[in-house]
Amino acid sequence: MLGLPDGVTACLFDMDGVVTKTAVVHAAAWKQMFDEFLRVWSARNGQKFVPFDSVHDYDEYVDGKPRLDGTESFLESRGIKLPEGTPSDAPGTPTVQGLSNRKNELVLEVLKRDGVEVYPGSRQYIDAVRKAGLKTAIVSSSANTEAVLTAGGVLDLFDVRIDAKVATERGLRGKPAPDTYLEAARMLGVEPANAAVFEDALVGVAAGRAGKFGFVVGVDRVGQADELRKHGADVVVKDLADLLLPDRAGNVSKYQ
Repeated sequence: MLGLPDGVTACLFDMDGVVTKTAVVHAAAWKQMFDEFLRVWSARNGQKFVPFDSVHDYDEYVDGKPRLDGTESFLESRGIKLPEGTPSDAPGTPTVQGLSNRKNELVLEVLKRDGVEVYPGSRQYIDAVRKAGLKTAIVSSSANTEAVLTAGGVLDLFDVRIDAKVATERGLRGKPAPDTYLEAARMLGVEPANAAVFEDALVGVAAGRAGKFGFVVGVDRVGQADELRKHGADVVVKDLADLLLPDRAGNVSKYQ
């Protein structure tokens, strides 16, 4: 019924793009922040302004990664090296911390204005998972995880929460390293082989595969099914509710 292999007793979910419709908010915030910076940097360095690509650059360099890692990764792709700065840097300061703070400022503005929407299919699937007695965890690189889940009314659907704050406190590497997912499994008291990972980000899928989890589900919201498979997804679905739709033979029929 849940579209999972026998032996899976826990489900570990990414948040943005899997549970909540916030991935598009992050993509837009990354683009606005980087384009603001790149316009100034290009003019000062006598180079052509090449804007941030909210599809390719987002998927390749920032999606699913901790904020600072995403900032550094994209800047590196453009051959730009900035000072690290400090967490107290004003948003927009030309440091890794300052640009990251600007990105977070933009996200919070949108969330405050528009609220948080949960994917109906994800809510349906997680409800079914919990009804079946499986353990659940949210595993996100966002520092705003608790606030987003609370705004979406789904905080109580997860037994364990691993986010940027927890990762920093415990010295866990961000995705594509499997550390955060492995910590979630440990906190739930299950072996990775008995847990399923649900991810829309390429680095998140790679983390699930690197952690040797029993099942990795790629959630394709933007037409990257092939890339999700290449990074390690066992199956790819467009929506988690697809996993609840068996064919007449009892097999899940919505896998891509």
